[in-house]
Amino acid sequence: MTSPLSAIAAHNLVLKLGSGDSAVEVLRGIDLSVPQGQTLALLGPSGSGKSSLMAVLSGLERATSGTLDVAGENFAALTEDGLATARRGRIGVVLQAFHLLPTMTALENVMTPLELAGQGAARERAETELKAVGLGERLHHYPAQLSGGEQQRVAIARALAPRPMLVFADEPTGNLDAKTGEAIMDLLFARRAASGATLIVITHDPALAERCARVITLADGKIASDSAA
Repeated sequence: MTSPLSAIAAHNLVLKLGSGDSAVEVLRGIDLSVPQGQTLALLGPSGSGKSSLMAVLSGLERATSGTLDVAGENFAALTEDGLATARRGRIGVVLQAFHLLPTMTALENVMTPLELAGQGAARERAETELKAVGLGERLHHYPAQLSGGEQQRVAIARALAPRPMLVFADEPTGNLDAKTGEAIMDLLFARRAASGATLIVITHDPALAERCARVITLADGKIASDSAA
């Protein structure tokens, strides 16, 4: 188990996809320690392993080998069901493609993870978080009725409403124009600061990475550089 001040402790993480002679080693021995509350960018070109690393660190993918403690849980020892349970309330994710449920309103999209995590006052908390991201007048709009920037605001509210220890943002501005993307990042960093969560941003954009306190560059499934090292 990690110390209270550690959000992530990973040692010699390996991820292989496929089997036998066709197996591909996507992550090749990652060692990583992230203190609670840090803002960290994972930088690298497509194919460098950054999204695969995010998937393993967030419990969406199981490492082939290595040790991994996340938010006080030994992820390496958990079953698939155990990982799903461990993620709830502990980890928030913001993705490039928003992934809002189209048949639910903005309010319902934010309420759902709160209810799944068994957290009380889901409606009130969802309303509060949506108002904090500037969508107080759009609570009952469906995703199709919202702009791309507004949909990403809903995604940020959904990720942060359960008060997670860790927030992952995977190319969060990839589907937005430059001006909207900058506003979304301002908002994401502001909401993270208000909650005290650890923020890990996955990006290929050096300018976006520089907004984080720490920048790790991945290349060919390994850590090529670490500004905190």
